[in-house]
Amino acid sequence: MEKEFDLNLLRVLVALEKHRNVTRAAQSLDMSQSGFSTALARLRDRIGDPLFVRTQGGMEATPRAQAMVNVAKSILTNVQTSILEQPTFDPQLAQVEYRLAMADVAEVVFLPQLLAHLSREAPHVRLRSDPWPRGELQHAMETGQVDLALGYFPDLSSDSIFKQRLYTHTYACIVRPGHWVLKRFTLSSYGELGHAVVNTPSRSDELFEHFLARKGMTRKIVLRTPHHLSLPDIIASTDLIATVPLATATRFAATTQVEVLPLPFKPPRFDVQQYWHRRSHHDPRVRWLQHTVSSLFNDDTDSWKNLERKLY
Repeated sequence: MEKEFDLNLLRVLVALEKHRNVTRAAQSLDMSQSGFSTALARLRDRIGDPLFVRTQGGMEATPRAQAMVNVAKSILTNVQTSILEQPTFDPQLAQVEYRLAMADVAEVVFLPQLLAHLSREAPHVRLRSDPWPRGELQHAMETGQVDLALGYFPDLSSDSIFKQRLYTHTYACIVRPGHWVLKRFTLSSYGELGHAVVNTPSRSDELFEHFLARKGMTRKIVLRTPHHLSLPDIIASTDLIATVPLATATRFAATTQVEVLPLPFKPPRFDVQQYWHRRSHHDPRVRWLQHTVSSLFNDDTDSWKNLERKLY
């Protein structure tokens, strides 16, 4: 489009076609009659057509003006609905895919409850979850590859990242039922036992490793695996022990043959948060998901808070 062309001239065209009177058309646009006439003259000059001629019934559109009016109405309607009006989001009708970033250990906690809620409130919404490694997640959020990150991501510290704390969490151990350590678990036995350790992009695993290093504590690591979800079967059939976030430990204990055991020392705590990028801060689609997550996972709904108090 020519940069000199004023789109407001289309409003003049539509108003005059509707009212067929310069005075009434000017009033409908809150313009003076002289200002309206000047704008009409500019449009006539650019188009090379009188556009409207005086008749006994009022200002009558020329064939060129008649051809232009419907196009002008369509353009103005699109500007109003697609640009000027605030977009809305109806979860019951929306057919979108949310792209989430979380480790597999967080999926165990978040996805069952979140999916159950979506099935009722947003039945056509789909989720995709990926474990983005350190150094790549922020770029993925900047480019729209991730809508929301859920969990513990201390590396997301840029001013362009918004975050909201959901609750504060800690760690516990899982062992097989009948394990001798259930009778007496000490700092010494924690170091002597064989440990299964998960090596994943999960920042909560890194936090615990750094905590042990600062305390000068070592473990006898028998197994390293990239998967949290294989731990329950491994622990249930061996004398190995594993240290995982408390929520994960309770999920495993509820569905498999493992028991939750408090650590023989006060473990570190970390904030579980949701993160989103500035580019989507006003996106109603993402804002709806943020609100949903914060209503499902918060201090009041934290089902592990009482267990943590009991254990520690």
